[in-house]
Amino acid sequence: MKKVVIIGGGVVGLCSAYYLAKEGHKVTVIDHSDMNDGCSYGNAGMIVPSHVIPLAQPGMISQGIKWMFNSKSPFYVRPRLNRELLSWGRQFYKHSTKKHVEKSMPALRDLSLLSKELYQDLSQSANFQYEEKGLLMLYRSDYVGAEEIHAGREAQKLGLEVEFLEKAEVANLEGALPIDVAGAVHYKSDAHLSPSLLMQFLKDECEKMKVNLLKKASISSVDIQGGNISSVEVKNINILGDEFVICAGAWSPEVAKKFGVKLQVLPGKGYSFDLQNEGAKPSIPSILCEGKVAVTPMGNTVRFGGTMEITHTGDHAINPNRVQGIVDTVNAFYPEFKMQSPPTDEVWHGFRPCTPTGLPYISRSSNFSNLIVATGHAMMGLSLGPATGKLVEELVSGSTTSVSIDQFSF
Repeated sequence: MKKVVIIGGGVVGLCSAYYLAKEGHKVTVIDHSDMNDGCSYGNAGMIVPSHVIPLAQPGMISQGIKWMFNSKSPFYVRPRLNRELLSWGRQFYKHSTKKHVEKSMPALRDLSLLSKELYQDLSQSANFQYEEKGLLMLYRSDYVGAEEIHAGREAQKLGLEVEFLEKAEVANLEGALPIDVAGAVHYKSDAHLSPSLLMQFLKDECEKMKVNLLKKASISSVDIQGGNISSVEVKNINILGDEFVICAGAWSPEVAKKFGVKLQVLPGKGYSFDLQNEGAKPSIPSILCEGKVAVTPMGNTVRFGGTMEITHTGDHAINPNRVQGIVDTVNAFYPEFKMQSPPTDEVWHGFRPCTPTGLPYISRSSNFSNLIVATGHAMMGLSLGPATGKLVEELVSGSTTSVSIDQFSF
């Protein structure tokens, strides 16, 4: 049994705490928030084995530059003279290659499928509205359709179940809801759930297993003894640990600096908002490809999410043009919604932790043998949370990892 200190109480931190506590380890979770908000709560709730292509890929740089000049586009980098941003950009450019994509796809597939298996197990003992309806990649133009079909073929080569749908087939799937598309790629391997219900389940389970959840707490200092981390100071209290885990999402670089570790992670701000009690609504989660908008049915609610603003964690401004871009995309695909842009106070925002490789970091640090980093999941934190948590437990316990983590070092 080890004493494990986890810095970060989002889905990755709580999944790590859950699996560690189940194996008998004594766990403390430290989080700067009250653990009731953040990307683990406001995301689209999708479990996506379909997402096997990393963000760093050929063509992404040129597409990103085009989007930069459209205030309603799905992607934006806030211009600033910043060493971290420039370094991150160079590494992203370096990794946007076909070779990187080919190496990354099997690793992402294995990590995602492990996570889905773990979600299936977790859903047996809790109701967080887990459903396996797949994911529709909806497209309106032949050009985007060709890109999505190509991606679907690649996923099929990796063993995922994929169907290619014509316009009429999409209409039959969605029933009463009129939808304006040319076609869709249906990833039948995908699933979805309610993020808030999942997070409440994880917190409840951790508390039952005597995990110490320290909320609104931050590390003020780190004590190093004999080349290893011995304790961290929080609220003038030294918390001893045998192992330490950084999984603080977009705040991970700030935390890592306290340990003398450099992490290349930038925050990608995203927005979401909910539509309540709509009559006819989507029944299958989807991505509206032209605008990169996620649509997820959650009980009587439909959640819409989108945009990726590479910025900093102090940027809490809601850009109305970017919200309008989401609304315009939704109305183009679902013309009967006639949605209006929601009031600013009804728009949630959060910061996704983005690495320049497009892959998460799940690895022991080379600086300290008892420091593990598990962050950088970008839009897939919830999707990959259980798998990452299980891998953290296996690293702490010294057992063979369920899947290879060679591609997830930093």
